[in-house]
Amino acid sequence: MAFSTTMLAWSVLDFGDFMGPDLPHALEAIKWATDYFLKATSIPGFVFVQVGDPYGDHNCWERPEDMDTPRVPYAASKQFPGSEVSAEIAAALAASSMVFRSSNPAYSARLLKRAAMVFEFADANRGSYNDALGPWVCPFYCDFSGYEDELIWGAAWLYKATKAPNYWSYIVQNISDLEKNAAEHTDRVGYGGGSFAEFGWDTKNAGINILVSKLLLSNNTSDVGPFIPNADKFVCTVLPESPTVYVSYSPGGLLFKPGGSNLQHATALSFLLLAYARYLNQSNREIHCGNVVATPARLIQFARGQVDYILGTNPLKMSYMVGYGSKFPRKIHHRGSSLPSVDQHPASINCQGGAPYFQSNDPNPNLLIGAVVGGPDRGDSYSDSRADFVHTEPTTYINAPLVGLLAYFRSHPPL
Repeated sequence: MAFSTTMLAWSVLDFGDFMGPDLPHALEAIKWATDYFLKATSIPGFVFVQVGDPYGDHNCWERPEDMDTPRVPYAASKQFPGSEVSAEIAAALAASSMVFRSSNPAYSARLLKRAAMVFEFADANRGSYNDALGPWVCPFYCDFSGYEDELIWGAAWLYKATKAPNYWSYIVQNISDLEKNAAEHTDRVGYGGGSFAEFGWDTKNAGINILVSKLLLSNNTSDVGPFIPNADKFVCTVLPESPTVYVSYSPGGLLFKPGGSNLQHATALSFLLLAYARYLNQSNREIHCGNVVATPARLIQFARGQVDYILGTNPLKMSYMVGYGSKFPRKIHHRGSSLPSVDQHPASINCQGGAPYFQSNDPNPNLLIGAVVGGPDRGDSYSDSRADFVHTEPTTYINAPLVGLLAYFRSHPPL
């Protein structure tokens, strides 16, 4: 949730000028999340990171209106540290504070103050919530890449929001440990491309390098540290023509990385390439991947290709966004979408009462307009089945980076 919020805020910061009448909706979505994070961090020394028992919730197929599973809250604290989730919340609050700076300065200031407090908590009480809260957050929402990346990511957003030198010092002092710390987790996660090539809700490395590169490129500084070289190396692991490409591609051209919900990689990495292309344009730079030259225009073209695939330019000629186009996923893995609305079925549907709807071959009665699912398999085929959650479950962290991409391409049609 925090990563989705950070990415939604980054989408607005970089691409809000292209959102037109949709900008207020983006701000409303961000504020829904930041209001929650303010509540979740309102007691000093505690960061509430989960509500509900994941086993109980996953075991039930019921509407949110009918939920009767335990609402147990779990908090990170000095005794039970959770640096990765706390630092990501700090990043979300700091990024969002910039979004509201002109339209709601008092709220913006409150977000920034809380971001600094939560970051301090995350840094002072270092530890993974896997270790402290593992029985409750794993196996569903485990952290696989350590918490060091989130601490630097949080510091980077706080530096961007405040320009306070202590945050810059923190980034520079800790960045050299990031690859080393990530290497300790490599066996578990399989970062074949190097951790600098990873970005998503769990691993922030490539995002750190792109975000900090913007600050360096705009300041025209000569001391680029590892940030710009690693940002360039990341791009070279993504572009299919690069000699150091590490990701794979389906025959139809969709980017693939290991793990489920693959479209999270297509949207998050495309977002980074589009953002970086615009930073490179502003400083008249291009990237060299061995003997291959990658211009900013090529990065933009790549990102557009991934977005076009998601929206229907693919072998199945189907959109992976619910409600977009004439052919899109109809049986998504989503409780509220698959169960009848309260209007249609006023009586409660209990925990196991939803099973027949889950197993049904009928399309979902309620369209979750705009939701993007996990996507096709490596052969460009798609089984529209609720049970196949790896491919049919929509997530906020797939959609959030796509918001910025869509805003840009909406106002920059292909030449």
